[in-house]
Amino acid sequence: MSIDLYTFATPNGRKISIALEELGLPYNVHPVHIGRDEQFAPDFLRISPNNKIPAIVDTENGRTMMESGAILLYLSDKTGQLAGDDPWVTMEWLMLQMASVGPMLGQANHFLHFNSGKSEYAEARYADEATRLYGVLDRRLGEAAYLAGSYSIADIATWPWIARWPWHRIDWDQLPNLRRWYTEIAKRPAVIAGWDVPVASGEIPLP
Repeated sequence: MSIDLYTFATPNGRKISIALEELGLPYNVHPVHIGRDEQFAPDFLRISPNNKIPAIVDTENGRTMMESGAILLYLSDKTGQLAGDDPWVTMEWLMLQMASVGPMLGQANHFLHFNSGKSEYAEARYADEATRLYGVLDRRLGEAAYLAGSYSIADIATWPWIARWPWHRIDWDQLPNLRRWYTEIAKRPAVIAGWDVPVASGEIPLP
């Protein structure tokens, strides 16, 4: 049994390579270079109809899966691992990542990093929202070691987005709990291995 992983070196792609490393599941990597529009290839669209990475094929049963949050839930359910102390708490924080952290930090990446100087309004809006979301996470991590109590798919979903912190105009001095969490996860062997999928990407940035 193995997982065919279709991915690229983005926060969403790294969620799944990190999860597979943490779970110890064998997997085969199929790079999908989104800068070359390979996500629109007909063969890939049969696996991921929304033409987004990551996607997987479970070779044990032939199941295809798209959307990183759904894939994380599937892998956790399949193995009985990384569900956190309370599966509903894990779901809360996973959904926060899917609905807020990913979309809003994605917009921050777009306007603050890739298109800086083009829209003062957009830069202020998404810098403020990034700061707010970092604060939400910091407050939670002042109450618990990890987002769902114990290390879970909620952490795996969120961490790769925080790894883009150099693009978000963040003051780490105001975020001691998040910094502790981020740094601890960055040192996990499975995270280091998953970071370099599908290609070596350099060292993980540290605050």
